[in-house]
Amino acid sequence: MPAFRQVGEKQLPQEVVVMAWSPKRDLIALANRAGEVLLHRLANFQRVWSLPPNENTGKEVTALAWRPDGKILAFGLTDTKRIILCDVEKPESLHSFSVNLSITYMHWMEVTAESSILTSFYNAEDEANLVLPKLPALPKNYSTTAKIFSEEKSDEIMKLLGDVRLNALVLGGSSGFIEIYAYGMFKIATVTEVAGSCRGLCLSSDLKSLSVITEIQDSPDSEAEITYFQLDTSLLSSYLPEVTRMARKFTHISTLLQYIKLSLTCMCEAWEEILMQMDSRLTKFVQGLKKLGQSIESSYSSIQKLVISHLQSGSEALLYYLSELKGMALWKQKYESLGLDASGIEEATTAVGSFILKANELLQVIDSSMKNFKAFFRWLYVAMLRMSEDHVLPELNKMTQKDITFVADFLTEHFNEAPELYNRKGKYFNVERVGQYLKDEDEDLVSPPNTEGNQWFHFLKNSTHLKESPLLFPYNPEKSLHFVKRQMEEVIDQCLQKPADVIGKSVHQAFCVSLYKTSQSEDSSPQLFKLPFLWNDKTSNLHYVLFTILESSVSKIHILRRHTDTSRSIGNGIVAVEFGNFLNNSINESSDARCYSCLDAHFYDDETVTVVLKESVEQEGKERILAQLPLSSVYTDEDQEVEFIWDSTKRLDEQRDEIATRTVFLDNQWRVLENMKAQYVAVNGIRKVSCVLSSNLRHVRVFEMDVEDDGEVEEEEEEETTQIAAGEPEELHRSVDNQEDVCGASAEELPDETEENESNLGL
Repeated sequence: MPAFRQVGEKQLPQEVVVMAWSPKRDLIALANRAGEVLLHRLANFQRVWSLPPNENTGKEVTALAWRPDGKILAFGLTDTKRIILCDVEKPESLHSFSVNLSITYMHWMEVTAESSILTSFYNAEDEANLVLPKLPALPKNYSTTAKIFSEEKSDEIMKLLGDVRLNALVLGGSSGFIEIYAYGMFKIATVTEVAGSCRGLCLSSDLKSLSVITEIQDSPDSEAEITYFQLDTSLLSSYLPEVTRMARKFTHISTLLQYIKLSLTCMCEAWEEILMQMDSRLTKFVQGLKKLGQSIESSYSSIQKLVISHLQSGSEALLYYLSELKGMALWKQKYESLGLDASGIEEATTAVGSFILKANELLQVIDSSMKNFKAFFRWLYVAMLRMSEDHVLPELNKMTQKDITFVADFLTEHFNEAPELYNRKGKYFNVERVGQYLKDEDEDLVSPPNTEGNQWFHFLKNSTHLKESPLLFPYNPEKSLHFVKRQMEEVIDQCLQKPADVIGKSVHQAFCVSLYKTSQSEDSSPQLFKLPFLWNDKTSNLHYVLFTILESSVSKIHILRRHTDTSRSIGNGIVAVEFGNFLNNSINESSDARCYSCLDAHFYDDETVTVVLKESVEQEGKERILAQLPLSSVYTDEDQEVEFIWDSTKRLDEQRDEIATRTVFLDNQWRVLENMKAQYVAVNGIRKVSCVLSSNLRHVRVFEMDVEDDGEVEEEEEEETTQIAAGEPEELHRSVDNQEDVCGASAEELPDETEENESNLGL
């Protein structure tokens, strides 16, 4: 019976460019050439959801990575140079940030090291909840807050923050671009020690070492050189408790900045609602005046509540975490080496204080405007009724002296001719004072607050020493709330950028070797996964690099082993693997034993490599093979291996004759992939699954790897689907648009090189 049980198969309408299995669930994420990110379930390859490309994300997905807990999916986009963190439950962005260069590879790892200091920090993580009030949920009637922080999604804030244990998203891109983001949100290291475009990377689980594969090409016409770098990141490892605590504070601050940004967006939408009310009500004039006054009062109240409950709460929480950071920065023995700077944090604290002052100023303007608008529209309504000789209700005629003062103030403030505004976009009058605070422009306020009668303001202005006191927050009377918010974000970003620079500069190259040059005659068809590929062995802290070197018509897999402890010697760190004949019925036994080339290879677990093979002389009817390669069959007697003498002046492919070669004959851990021109594979040893993709990038097959095919696939698939559906959240049930995801693609959708029988598939 064939090894591995096939549980799903599909023809997809778009070419797949990246795929990655979830580490915790039977889910696989795909990205296609149309810019969609798709989530499929193992059983029958059901589609769970799809996230189409849009202007806020981008259209060219080049990399995928799962957070180790499987709750967040990250993907990188080349066209917009953005990283999106997406919720696994729904196709919605929880967080995003921009990077300087396009991303070509992503790796998300979790730190496994333990210490008593870390344990105490994990237990004390909730201490802020005892001091800070819970952030009020944003109103769900505003469209922009549908992402997070809304009432029914308040738990997604904690989902975004994730577990307290440190995890790190490592990004690799073009031109030697490598950055490390703690918790996938805040940058803690910018690495500058490598050259070329990143083809693969892996950060060890103890944070001691970062391995990187790059492709260096001097000119478009020259051959690209594949190079392996091993970088020493021991600073992160040595200061793991401090890095964890610092990164956690950074992550809280990032979340709060997003909360403040969304609160301000809600205020802007409430203000736009006022403008719409003005436009619609004034068309009906007299009939609409009364309702217009009520609508404006309601919208002003909404903005006022957002300032008091949301902006102030978020700002106070920011001050709390910045104060904690400052205390950490003053402990120089622990945090100075990580680049935490007390003076920079003080500047950030001052910027937050200025934002709070501006928010309070807006509250006063709203309060004044509400009184004036209400009195003015009531007076105007009565005046219009009298002019049209309509009946005026007695209660409307009652106007106190205070009401008359409000009307006079309104007319004085808003309808006095303002010559200084003549050259400001044709504005001659300032009708509304609140809106100027919510405009995201660099221009000064049209009507800044009047400080003539403010005794405290004059006292500070005339005080030589007090106005320079660090205890007082700077006041920007001429600037809008948006401007001060943007200024605050820039200062905080600059303050928290220094650790990333300092830690990045501490990373240094421990080892570098040029592996091989890519052939100019290499197949120009679209590539999904290319060797080399990296893997981190958690049990022995080894890095593995898989790569192939073409010898005549057969490619060998080479396995390079490197210790994450860079002080250890290389030893017998490399071995070549070739596959002997195990399909006796397909070739002549007397032919060369080296009869298979490796198309793709990934580590299934610490002890096994999953490979896709093809016969070296491919003929009609020759099938591709999916196989499991145990490392025990490669490293048979490590002590007796002939030690490989490295010559650093040569590429590794130029020294291949000296590399020890192992010929393996697979027993029963392989399966012929009938009627499929297989090319790539994605695996997950934890979930014991693999997904094979054809060379046309549209035909996929899914296998359970640790069971044999027993011929009762359909019945078992139905049982499994029922079990998974019962155990997963409702959002992960099969989506409606799954009905459109047909199993058989039309002939027009398939490329010319697709085999004829690929278009006649069924589940």
